[in-house]
Amino acid sequence: MSDIIQLLPDAVANQIAAGEVIQRPASVVKELVENALDAGATEITINIKDAGKTLIQISDNGCGMSPTDARMAFERHATSKIRSANDLFCIRTMGFRGEALASVAAIADVELRTKRMEDEVGTLIHIVGSEVKTQEPAGINKGTNFMIKNLFFNVPARRKFLKANSTELKHIIWEIQRIALPNPTIKFSLVHNGTSVYELPASNYRKRIVDVFGKSLNQSLVSVKEETSIVNIHGFIGQPKFARKTMGEQFFFVNGRYMRNPYFHKAITQAYEQLLPPDTFPSYFLFLELDPGEIDINVHPTKTEIKFENERDIWPIIHASIRESLGKHSVVPSIDFDQSGSIDIPVPRRSSEGIRFPDIKVNPDYNPFDTEKSGSGGSYTPSGTGFREKKNLDNWEDLYSGAQLKLKPEENYREETRSSNDLYAQTKEQYNGKKVMQLKQRYVLTPVKSGLMVIDQKRAHERILFEQFMEVLKSDSVASQQQLFPQTIELNPADAEVLKSILEDLLSLGFDIREFGKNTFIINGTPGVLDVSSPEMIVEKLLEEYKNSPVDARSKAKEQIALSLAKASALDYGMELKQEEVDHLIDNLFACATPNFTPDGKKVLTIISTEDIEKSFLR
Repeated sequence: MSDIIQLLPDAVANQIAAGEVIQRPASVVKELVENALDAGATEITINIKDAGKTLIQISDNGCGMSPTDARMAFERHATSKIRSANDLFCIRTMGFRGEALASVAAIADVELRTKRMEDEVGTLIHIVGSEVKTQEPAGINKGTNFMIKNLFFNVPARRKFLKANSTELKHIIWEIQRIALPNPTIKFSLVHNGTSVYELPASNYRKRIVDVFGKSLNQSLVSVKEETSIVNIHGFIGQPKFARKTMGEQFFFVNGRYMRNPYFHKAITQAYEQLLPPDTFPSYFLFLELDPGEIDINVHPTKTEIKFENERDIWPIIHASIRESLGKHSVVPSIDFDQSGSIDIPVPRRSSEGIRFPDIKVNPDYNPFDTEKSGSGGSYTPSGTGFREKKNLDNWEDLYSGAQLKLKPEENYREETRSSNDLYAQTKEQYNGKKVMQLKQRYVLTPVKSGLMVIDQKRAHERILFEQFMEVLKSDSVASQQQLFPQTIELNPADAEVLKSILEDLLSLGFDIREFGKNTFIINGTPGVLDVSSPEMIVEKLLEEYKNSPVDARSKAKEQIALSLAKASALDYGMELKQEEVDHLIDNLFACATPNFTPDGKKVLTIISTEDIEKSFLR
């Protein structure tokens, strides 16, 4: 039998590596921008088309490469940052494994133009599918310029599973945020299809956060700074009152590198304990600095998971620094030890009479085993026995002095019965004769033939609104309610791009939203089926719901928008409903095609059987 094991060709090996390193266009942007940072660039421009599927162009003013280095950079495991295995334990650079360029060149059409300061001419290299097409001198400015065209052109299965442009652009924006935040002294520009998304000038950490997420975030930021022998921490956290319903503004950076760490995230959430509104998440932007030898960043291909040698020691430092910052800014109650007034503590004074001790009166005749409790012979008896108890027994009639006791026992019973009937009458009048009630402003209870039906009021409203929106989309009969005073809403670039991608579908649902400048929109009208008091809040909730439920197929985009809008517009828990509103909710729910479940499959109602109720009384 012949040998069956053989070495893979380099092109195939590179494509396999690309499947691990390059997951989507955002992965290419991340790797190339990190290389630009390592090259010492102070200005980085990212120009993309069709969310990176057609073109990703990244240019920088870094040190550039020589012709030999430019060619070697596309070889597997070629790197300028590691010479020995020990270097893996003291890494301070961003990209270092030497797989990114080889992986990108295996699945795209790549052009590299680069030039060092001391060179007269630069170098142009053109590679398609790991095959070098051209390498020649070129006249360019100092720095490096990458052009990545037709990503995954030779891996159609991977290209097929890329998401919609809005989703891919969202991931690119996230990667730019994770790189731009810890590097405020670097100028970043992001352009998509000729439209500027980010123009981030060199600044400080606070200004960079505001430039990335919008001016509205500035008022909520609280500074954090803590220096210890283990780790140095600085950055900003958000005030509890500005916490959001969904995650998205939570960032950890270690030595300038973004990371995910649920363990440290728990330290922050516990520091906010009993300060946050229910089901909300605080914003935080924390930068950790520590010895590179105490962390391992090479445990995941994307290098977003980092192992710490002493994370159990870092956890309480993070927790304490957050609590301290919240206390300093009067976010949590704290004790003021620097009081202007003084506390008077009584001090015994010297006198000619000396110190007088208090007189204690004791009944020497007290017998604790005396069941008669006579209590004679003293003015004080412990435990409330003796003359006081005897006096109460002798004069118990005085307890009812002045009271008019006109009711006999049977009359008392009739009076209680009359009060119960009055209470029943009030309840009957309140519910207008219908056996429906609201429990804890969260559930609606109503008896049915088999027992007791419990309805989740928020989920029921979601189902009702979803079917109404779907009917509107099918019939194209839009009823829009125009706002007397249109509202202006400013979004961060990521949310702005999401809103732009769904504007057409929102228009068919009855919204009237127009662009009003960069990342700014004006809300002129809302769907007539909604009772909207704050259109701005509805749009923000809609975007949060839509981002957390990405659309996989474009054909289901309208259905997804209807679902997100139903969730954003449904009445919240804690709202007290009038009897008419409860009746209206139940009637509309059972008029739905699928009243038992929400559009995303959660249970709307349940029935507690009469047998289960009876069993609970037999225990």
